[in-house]
Amino acid sequence: MRPPHSPQFLARGTYRIRRLMDAARFLPILGLVLLLLPLMRHDHGTDAPPTAVEGVYLFLVWIGLIVAAFVMSLGLRRTLDPPETRLMRRDAPRPAPDEEG
Repeated sequence: MRPPHSPQFLARGTYRIRRLMDAARFLPILGLVLLLLPLMRHDHGTDAPPTAVEGVYLFLVWIGLIVAAFVMSLGLRRTLDPPETRLMRRDAPRPAPDEEG
């Protein structure tokens, strides 16, 4: 007898969240590769690499990684944070303390 198999496709929202989580996990690896790229390149025409160009490249990669992480965190925050309850709201009335005497 065959075991029942699960549906072949996931819900669209769940699929997107999982892919966003996968991208967030892959971001440090991508950043490491992009930051090490200038070390692998060597210009045979000169003795020294162009320091100014590599410095600009490193800062652009660094800023790009920060922006990518921020955008991914916004997408994940909406889905992974617990919903706000009435007890946590600041504008909710607080019960008066009992005055004992």
